[in-house]
Order: sequence, then C-alpha cells, then structure tokens
Amino acid sequence: MPMYISSATHAVVNLPELLASREARQTRQQEWLTQHGATLISLTVVAPGPVKDSVLTRRIFNYALRAIRQLAEDSGWEIKRQSCLSPATGPEALLAINAPANLVKQAAIELEQRHVLGRLWDIDVLTPQGKILSRSDFSLPARRCLVCTQTAAVCARERAHPQAELLNRMEALLHDADSSASR
Repeated sequence: MPMYISSATHAVVNLPELLASREARQTRQQEWLTQHGATLISLTVVAPGPVKDSVLTRRIFNYALRAIRQLAEDSGWEIKRQSCLSPATGPEALLAINAPANLVKQAAIELEQRHVLGRLWDIDVLTPQGKILSRSDFSLPARRCLVCTQTAAVCARERAHPQAELLNRMEALLHDADSSASR
C-alpha cells in the first residue's frame, strides 16, 4: 500500500501542527492496541525543516513500508492490519503485527541499520500493552546525525547543520537506494 507521490502536499507546517499530529498519532496507536491486542509498528520519516510531506519523504516512506512488509513476510509474521495516512505533517503507517514486540523491534533496528535509507526511517514498535520499545532497551546507542558523528538529538537541538545540507543528504541516500534497486 504505497503512498502516491503525486499527491504530496508540500505544505509548510508549524510546531503546534506537529505537536497536534503527534498527539493524534498516539491516540490512533492506543485505539489500535485496544482493537488488535498485537505488537504495533508506527512508521514515520525523519524530515528536517518545515515541509514534512513531499515527493522526497513519500518516496523514502514507500521504501520503508516495502522493507517492513518484506521483513514481516520473511519472518513469518502475520500483518493483522495496516493503514497509511498522508497528513501535511508527513506520511505515517500503522501495522498490527502478530509477533513478539522485542523481536519486531530488534529486527526493525537491524533494518534501520542495514538499509541505505534506514537512517531516515522512524520505526517505533509498541508492545500490546502500549510500551514503546527504544534502542536503549537493547543497550544500543542513540542514532547518529545524517551528516556528522554526533547523536542526531544533539545536532537537531543545536541546529548544527543547514536544512539544505540535510535535505541534500536525504536526496543522496534516496539516489543510492534507487541505484541499488535498479541493479
């Protein structure tokens, strides 16, 4: 169920809109956990700057969604339900997975680390009880910046890199993924 790239909004979003979107996503997550009682994957794209829904983010999102679906198939995990949304705050997906949350999170971390676009994916895994599993739960370090060796959180907080440099890096990674896919 890929996102159609031609319908990206390219809308500029502000902080209140981002916070409202995060709250709405958390509400959807809780509803899904109640309905399905299964491990939940919540997928978004790391997108610096005020435009979160663009052709670039949708293409990156589509790679992530395909990779997650392939991971589930390869692992023998049933996807009980899947939904994709396309708010102006960026593409999102929810997948209810019939598999242990810790295994799903470990596999998601491996996927983020080995795929050329993995650094641009935010794959949250929630237990059926609603606990969000993090890298620290598996004694792993915080994610690194797209550009340098600092942690992503430090560079984001300090706005260490110009937005254009971050977007250029995203486009370069997407180009690498496209080149690998065409081989």
